[in-house]
Amino acid sequence: MTQAILYDYWRSSASYRARIALNLKAVDYARVPINLLESEQKADAYRAHNPQGFVPMLEMDGLKLTQSLAIIDYLDAKLPEPRLVPADPADRAHVLALALTIAADIHPVNNLRIMKYLAGLGVEQAQRDEWYRHWIGEGFDALEALAAPRAGAFLFGDTPTLTDICLVPQMYNARRFGMTLDAWPTLVRADASASALDAFAAAHPDRVAPAPVNG
Repeated sequence: MTQAILYDYWRSSASYRARIALNLKAVDYARVPINLLESEQKADAYRAHNPQGFVPMLEMDGLKLTQSLAIIDYLDAKLPEPRLVPADPADRAHVLALALTIAADIHPVNNLRIMKYLAGLGVEQAQRDEWYRHWIGEGFDALEALAAPRAGAFLFGDTPTLTDICLVPQMYNARRFGMTLDAWPTLVRADASASALDAFAAAHPDRVAPAPVNG
C-alpha cells in the first residue's frame, strides 16, 4: 500500500486535527510541511494539487483530500475503528454540532489569513489578539453549555470523538494567546483526557515543529 502523504503546517489547527485523526486510525503517513508564513500554500505547484490553497491536504488511496473534517470523515468511513463520529443519528448530530461550533464558528474568524488581513487594514497587534480571544471565549461559552450534559472524560462520553479532535487544537490556541480557561471546566477536563493519549500527544505542534536553524 502506498504511504499516505499529509501536506500540513505545524501550527495550523486544521492540520493538527488531521494529524490526530491519522494517529487514532493508525495510518502510516509522511508529512510534507507547507510554510503558511512564507505563503507556500499559494504557490502554483501546491495549488495545482489543491486549488483552494489551504492545509491540510491528504494524498491517500489515489485521492487528494482537502478540508480537515472531510479528511476525518473519509478516514472514519474507510477505517471504522476507533469510531470518531457515532452511528446513532441523535449522537451523531450532537457530536457534529460540537465539532462545528469550533470548526465553523470559532476557527474561521481567527485563522492566519484573517489575522493577516486585519493587520493589512492597520489593526494593531493588541487589538488583533483581543479579537482572537473574544471569538474563542464566545465560542467556548456555547460549547461548554452544549457539551456539559453529555460529557464524560471526553467532550462526548468516555472515548475520544471528532469533538475532541477539534477541541484540543483550539485549546492549544487559547493558551497560546494567554487565555485563562477556568470558566470552561468541561472543556478543560476533555482536553486533559485527550492530550494524555499518544495519538493526540504525537500530533502536538511542539512534536512536529521544524527544528531551529543554528548559526
